[in-house]
Amino acid sequence: MENGISFASRGGLAQGYRAEMEEPDWMSAKHMTGTTIMAVEFQGGVVLGADTRTTTGSYVANRVTDKLTKITDKIYCCRSGSAADTQAIADIVSYHLEFHEMQTGEDPPVRSAAVVFKDLCYKYRDQMTAGILVAGWDKQLGGQIYSIPIGGMISRQGVSIGGSGSSYIYGFVDSQFKEGMSKEEAADFVTKAVTLAINRDGSSGGCVRLAIITKEGVERRLITGDKLPKFYEG
Repeated sequence: MENGISFASRGGLAQGYRAEMEEPDWMSAKHMTGTTIMAVEFQGGVVLGADTRTTTGSYVANRVTDKLTKITDKIYCCRSGSAADTQAIADIVSYHLEFHEMQTGEDPPVRSAAVVFKDLCYKYRDQMTAGILVAGWDKQLGGQIYSIPIGGMISRQGVSIGGSGSSYIYGFVDSQFKEGMSKEEAADFVTKAVTLAINRDGSSGGCVRLAIITKEGVERRLITGDKLPKFYEG
């Protein structure tokens, strides 16, 4: 006993102090783009959209992340899963397609990009967490979207959604999608769908980023939080 505090008590205080000084869980958690991603074909091209929230555990690490990643001048991808894994895969695919362009002298087809993504996601399915939407325009098939979910499957779709927020908007997408939309109809459709997911999904948030890809190239748009469509929030 010393100054009214036993050695046992001092040991307990020291352990409690060390516990308080330990790194919080969110400091060591992986950066995850727990997210909402979407792509839709329209007459003449495709529109990609995504929210901008990146989380680390339950902590929001970045409110304005750009999840629409350039692969070539006319091919982009939407990324969901581990931010580090998806960015690494996107960099590797971009590197492969640069060689394709140098060897052929032509822009690579969208499907070629999707197949490389699929091969990597399948090969490293046990080491990486990556769900990808690949979309773009080429002179062979025009606007195209390919979904590569976690595990490495590939599927071409007229409209595709992914990420944690997608489960909240399947009904809206099914009821509102139509073939042959104009560019502005498609952009409005994607904006509304991602906004609805942001309103309901705790891992989605921030703004809405769009990439509109046609034979002329890529048009980028940012819809900030104060300009997002308004919906019932009861």
